[in-house]
Amino acid sequence: PEETVTSSFASFIHGVRPEHLSKTVRHRSKRMILDSIGVGLVGSTTHVFDIALQYCRLYSSVAVSSVYGKPGIKLSPTLAAFTNGVAVRQALPGEALLGGAFKDTSEVLGCSLCQAGSHAHICRFPFRFHPPSVVGTMGSAAATAKLLSLSTAQCAHALGIAASLAGAPMANAATQAKPLHIGNATRLGFEAALLAARGMEANPLILDDIPGCSGFSAFYSVYQPKPLSTPSDHHEFLLEKQDIAFKRFPAHLGMHWVVDAALSVRNLFINYAGSFSPSLIRTIVLKIPVSKYINRPFPSSEHQARHSFQFNACTALLDGDVGLSSFMESSIHRQELRELLDKVVVEHPEDNAANFDKMYGEVALLLHSGDVLTGKCDTFYGHWRKPLSKESLLKKFRSNASHVLPEERIETIITMVDNLENLSDSSQL
Repeated sequence: PEETVTSSFASFIHGVRPEHLSKTVRHRSKRMILDSIGVGLVGSTTHVFDIALQYCRLYSSVAVSSVYGKPGIKLSPTLAAFTNGVAVRQALPGEALLGGAFKDTSEVLGCSLCQAGSHAHICRFPFRFHPPSVVGTMGSAAATAKLLSLSTAQCAHALGIAASLAGAPMANAATQAKPLHIGNATRLGFEAALLAARGMEANPLILDDIPGCSGFSAFYSVYQPKPLSTPSDHHEFLLEKQDIAFKRFPAHLGMHWVVDAALSVRNLFINYAGSFSPSLIRTIVLKIPVSKYINRPFPSSEHQARHSFQFNACTALLDGDVGLSSFMESSIHRQELRELLDKVVVEHPEDNAANFDKMYGEVALLLHSGDVLTGKCDTFYGHWRKPLSKESLLKKFRSNASHVLPEERIETIITMVDNLENLSDSSQL
């Protein structure tokens, strides 16, 4: 039969091998995996994770798979995938496939790059859908199909089944339901591959653009898919040419621009006045992209605060930092923070597009004296153009993991991930 976009992806998933991955791809994949483990561990200490875990324990009849941060608890494989996915998203986003249970470590990196390859060739932001709920479900299906050694045809069916299980509305992005998006992406992609392994079939053209019959194109306002080339030693994965973006604090990625801009202008203010004195500030001007769901002047909950340009800019100005404690209820409702929020004015410059590759954040302090101090960030520390150093990544991992594990176990995990290809059994990890 004639090759299609869908069949090219299925062939790629089936045929990719660890030896196709360059040293750069392996190195960047390990950084991503270590970071996801760390945020999964700290995510296992949250209220939303506890709710998800309680729910899953109602249905866990085949309890064989581990759960982040809970050594005495096991769940069925698919429910463990869901719960671990919630943990990762609740703290900081990670790849959906990392919530699953890996059995053949030699193929883990190949699977993560199947997902990355898919992103590079067919995906822009989904239309009206939260991106991880769409691409994460497909990536999880691709990863699990690889780990189960499915045939090329079964890989195609796994993608087709996953497309029927994907999607969540953007309206829930700043609520407690948001972590469910990545939990479901992990679990449902897993289930799609399990169903394909047992003979379930789906549309073999699910990734192709078929006029008058929406497949994966249903998620996108503009959809122009391209086939993947056959995997080889010379295949260029997305991670080869673009590094991973790592968040330094648990909030929407867009917040990292305004926080770095706010910290910059805060330093200017301290040099100007000797200390940070909010009473000297008349107006705080934020120049940010137009993005309704993260333009929240007065957030009233933890999840709204994580999605508020205003909150994160003012917190950085007031405290000189943004961290886990910044999103506690006692921090969100501080009077001094509310007074700063009252001074914020938002502007949307035409040249500041809502695009993670092109956007910038600018914070200007208009003082009662008439002076104006300005900080601007077009590439935050942690962006793929300005990646975290090894020292910064390890510091973040150790801080996150310390909420659950003792120091010696944290260091063991770091060593294991660094030597991931050589682990004979990933259950050690």
